[in-house]
Amino acid sequence: MLRPTKSPASSAVRNIAILVAVVAVLYLAREILIPLAFAVTLSLILTPAIALLQKLRIGRLPAALLVMVLAMTGAGAIGWVIFNELVAVANQLPEYQQNINQKLVSWRAPGTGAFGRASASMKQLGSELANAPPVAAPATAADRAGRRAASPTAKPLPVQVVQEPANELEYMRGVIQPFLGPAGVFGMVLLFSLFLMVGHNDLRNRLFRLVGVSQLNVMTQALDDATHRVGRYLLLQLLVNAGFGAVCGTGLYFIGVPYAVLWGTVAGILRIVPYVGPMIGCSLPLLLSLAVFDHWMPPALVFALFAVMELITGSLVEPWLYGAHTGVSSLALILTTVFWTVMWGPPGLILSTPLTVCVVVLGRYVPQFSFLHTLLGDEPSLVEQAQFYQRLLAMDDQEARSVIDLYLADHSMLQLCDSVLVPAITLAEHDRHKGELDPAREEFFFLSVREMLTELAEKHASEIQVDRPEGRIFCLPASDEADEVTAAMLALLLEHSGYAVLPFARDPRLQDLAVVQPTPDDVFCISALPPFAFASARTLSHQLRIRFPKNRIVVGVWGFAGDTERAMERFHAPRPEVLVTTLAAAMEAVARPVAAAV
Repeated sequence: MLRPTKSPASSAVRNIAILVAVVAVLYLAREILIPLAFAVTLSLILTPAIALLQKLRIGRLPAALLVMVLAMTGAGAIGWVIFNELVAVANQLPEYQQNINQKLVSWRAPGTGAFGRASASMKQLGSELANAPPVAAPATAADRAGRRAASPTAKPLPVQVVQEPANELEYMRGVIQPFLGPAGVFGMVLLFSLFLMVGHNDLRNRLFRLVGVSQLNVMTQALDDATHRVGRYLLLQLLVNAGFGAVCGTGLYFIGVPYAVLWGTVAGILRIVPYVGPMIGCSLPLLLSLAVFDHWMPPALVFALFAVMELITGSLVEPWLYGAHTGVSSLALILTTVFWTVMWGPPGLILSTPLTVCVVVLGRYVPQFSFLHTLLGDEPSLVEQAQFYQRLLAMDDQEARSVIDLYLADHSMLQLCDSVLVPAITLAEHDRHKGELDPAREEFFFLSVREMLTELAEKHASEIQVDRPEGRIFCLPASDEADEVTAAMLALLLEHSGYAVLPFARDPRLQDLAVVQPTPDDVFCISALPPFAFASARTLSHQLRIRFPKNRIVVGVWGFAGDTERAMERFHAPRPEVLVTTLAAAMEAVARPVAAAV
């Protein structure tokens, strides 16, 4: 009995429903999921230290407790030092009261320059408009009645009655109550982290049992991949933030800002919070420099230091490091940061990158969510041949040329022809035979490819070898324009290798070939492109073999993925000597008799 197959539309609807349900669960269960996500991140940070202690013959539970205590003690000590330094800075602010007052006065006082005069003119104009008497409109009967009925008294101000605390206990409760929520979340994070570190193996085995034995390989790869990527991201973030703080602290020291080491440390720690943290880290030393110095140059230098460092770090260093080592594209990091911030608020802003890495890994190993890996991953969205073909379909030959130039920066011209140009022409041929390529775009495509081949020939003209081997190469297209373009491509490559090449137009006549008087040393290269390559190539090869029986014939069916030996059986006897599928193989086949003669 045949089972009904699911249509692609129903599968897409099901996947969308699952995605919507997952997003709803993430939002509704955020009170529990946020501490759990922080706990997983903290356990990933502390797991290497636990593994090191286990190598020293210490049990899992004592090692986890020891690492947790040491981590919390270190974090508390750093926080205590930073708090004391901030208190010291606050205590010294009254010493700079005179500088603060001078800057406030200079900020409020009108300037004498052009900007100051313009500002004064605008203020004077505003005051004149404000003091101008209003133009009274003719009063109607309804207006006069309304004025008589209106109350002469102004609108009363709202009054709020605040009850004074009855005793000191209620006062302390009012002070402590705002901190109970964050303290509870912090306690949940520590508790979850401890359980995750102690019961790591048990939780992993239960997860494997949940997904089933048949999925052990996939789940093992997914967990290892996610752990490796998130751990690598956390290490990179630590290094980047430490370097950011060190450079900012050094710059503040040379500017002369007091407590430069403190501000560098605070800036490095606050960069854990994307986008918002660097602004807060800059504002603290900037405000202090405004209070300490009696001129504007040091504050301007502080602002420039943080702006340049954040621009370099956020626009160059982080996209390069995180995109290359986490598997997430730079644009996806920005978009997912907004998504997780909307979903979970400030905790989502902090956890956005680790959560996005896990989502990308999910899309990589779960087929139903493969679109997430496509949308968010760092893999190229389109391969070079597809980019080249798409830009020519859009009639944008400039960007198509940029694709070629970028590819030639790391590859040879032979690799360009075999890996980019020929596959792009194959795509065009498939669309043309299906009737999906309109004549205007087809003409533009082949014309642009011909122009690019001419430019490549002129650009690499100095690379042509002078010592040419004996014999000529006749490059013949099997049928249509695509075959003619690929034949010209092969002729260009052979010419740059030192061969004497004669390219022919499509539908070559044997009478034209007889005019050039082929010798036995000459080689015929037939160029054919799928999907209808064999019929035309077979006919032309058979005609050449009958007319020129002593010449070698090389047939190139570019991009053919089948067995070449079985494909050779499609040709009538007498068959050609060689059947190749790439331009590189064609050049080797042409050079073979020359090598044998040497």
